Amino acid sequence: MTKTLLCIGYGYSARALARRMLARGWRVIGTTRDLDEAQPDEGVELQQWPGASIPLDGVTHVLSSVGPNEGGDPVMEALREELAARAASGQFDWVGYLSTTAVYGDQGGAWVDEDTPVAPSSRRGNWRAQAEAAWQAIPDLPLHIFRLAGIYGPGRGPFAKLMAGKARRIVKPGQVFSRIHVEDIATVLEASIDRPNPGAIYNVCDDEPAPPQDVLGYGAELLGLPVPAEVPFDEAGMTPMARSFYGENKRVRNTRIKEELGVRLAYPDYRTGLRAVKLAEDLESYTPPADPPAL
Repeated sequence: MTKTLLCIGYGYSARALARRMLARGWRVIGTTRDLDEAQPDEGVELQQWPGASIPLDGVTHVLSSVGPNEGGDPVMEALREELAARAASGQFDWVGYLSTTAVYGDQGGAWVDEDTPVAPSSRRGNWRAQAEAAWQAIPDLPLHIFRLAGIYGPGRGPFAKLMAGKARRIVKPGQVFSRIHVEDIATVLEASIDRPNPGAIYNVCDDEPAPPQDVLGYGAELLGLPVPAEVPFDEAGMTPMARSFYGENKRVRNTRIKEELGVRLAYPDYRTGLRAVKLAEDLESYTPPADPPAL
């Protein structure tokens, strides 16, 4: 029987996994909120949702990347009973839910792993923790939770802002973030599909939590641009949403994806990752302007 992957929320991370499964001969279905604006990979069957029923017949694997809101997880609201019924019948081989390391809240820069108690310190972290619990409450669902660090990759790196002169190196002493390249996310998901362990939770991040100003500085160096001046956090004038990210400071361990899933990260730190993004974005021929913009 052909394996069928349903990606509820056919976004950046789901697309990276879908390309791999298509290459293995799988059938892939993806949902999108707007069919007119979607850019599917060849071979992906797109279904608009919300707006139509999600096709679950024949689906063996499910990946949900739909984010929750103050009203809860939209997928749970729409599909909880049907997912429960099909899980009870044994239809699914694997179900993955993409969560976030925000569920750990602020840890003052300390290390966390999957056994660290969930203690969200932001609204979005609290929503994610509640969504995780909702998925976990479905009996017999072969659920795997993936707590993602900050995602980057082609089209989601710092280069566009750096070239436009809009990047700011905001400095909050002691602040670090964990990150993960989108292709390494796909590697972890594919490894989990091949080694299912229902009930497992995985942190998905690289080996080197780092200050955000270091990442931007390295990006500028790759482009041959002046490194943007540092801006103190208290003087940055950020939006409340942007400031909220700096309210959480932690270092995330990724030991479990290596030991349990046998994952070897292609991009174990931001330097290898940014070099790959630069190549993928075809920036090798970029020449800084004669008079670089003020940064």
